[in-house]
Amino acid sequence: MKKTVQRICLLFLIAVIFALFNICMYALFSRRLANNFSDTSQSKMIDVSKYLPHEKGSSLARIDSSLKLKTDLPVLDGAAALVPVYAAIIDNVYPVGSVTYEGGTFSDDNYYGENFADDSKMQYQNTVRGYRAIVDGTTDILFCAAPSTEQRSYAEEKGVTLTYVPIGLEAFVFFVNENNPINDITVSDIRRIYAGEITNWKTLGGADRIINPITRLAGSGSQSAMDSFMGDKKIGKKSPFAITGASIGFSFRYYMDGIVENDSVKMLSLNGVYPSEENIRNGTYPIIAQFYAIFREDNENPNIPILIDWILSDEGQAVIAESGYVRIQ
Repeated sequence: MKKTVQRICLLFLIAVIFALFNICMYALFSRRLANNFSDTSQSKMIDVSKYLPHEKGSSLARIDSSLKLKTDLPVLDGAAALVPVYAAIIDNVYPVGSVTYEGGTFSDDNYYGENFADDSKMQYQNTVRGYRAIVDGTTDILFCAAPSTEQRSYAEEKGVTLTYVPIGLEAFVFFVNENNPINDITVSDIRRIYAGEITNWKTLGGADRIINPITRLAGSGSQSAMDSFMGDKKIGKKSPFAITGASIGFSFRYYMDGIVENDSVKMLSLNGVYPSEENIRNGTYPIIAQFYAIFREDNENPNIPILIDWILSDEGQAVIAESGYVRIQ
């Protein structure tokens, strides 16, 4: 009888300890993360179905183009942030039927939300796979931000020379949850945050919260831009407790503001300048990035230089501007 009571008491004690543990974990992680400004930069994929060429309901810039290609159509591919640009180019310049899908219709049931057929003149492999595709010769023109060191090295290893033609301007931006009281930050402080030198928002006049600096997939356009932005500073290791803090992330302006349209986050001003189109045009925003039309130097498709010239013309630049980006001129 005594042993039975002891066992019951032991089980009860274990149950109490388990309950207390769960309450503590909820208070420390679940409740804190659910009721703060932490999950700032959860990855969101672009809805490619909104930017399909030659579809009536597509959200594409449409102009009265003087260029209409019919044969030797270059295959276009690119980063998520630039899908609206190169899809609009196809929509304005390529014939109907040049974009095809496996199974005959568009489907969003796979990793990148697309099922473009092998013979389709539009592909969507995003930055990491896209750079390999342009080097390997399966894509003719890639629309991307500047490459990473590894991506340049891959081209060199394959003996491929890539030509980078700047076709538009964009702002590299930093963003936090809308409830974060910080609205402006200096370029220097951003670097110090990602280097691990500033670890609490109160240092910058914000709440007494750990900073959780979010990074992106190595080789992605935004991560390559971030690595370049850091200059001589290296991105440091963040505290294992950073997950309990308030996040900061980075991306490109139009991807955040025009494609993802996440109302729960806000873009920060840098050095007192907000990343608006006007401040990109007048050059006052501190981090302005070019994006490129990239092709192999040895690609003999005769329509590549013709299409590049058109993209740099008034008509092509109108497509860039109407797609939400800033003209290169």
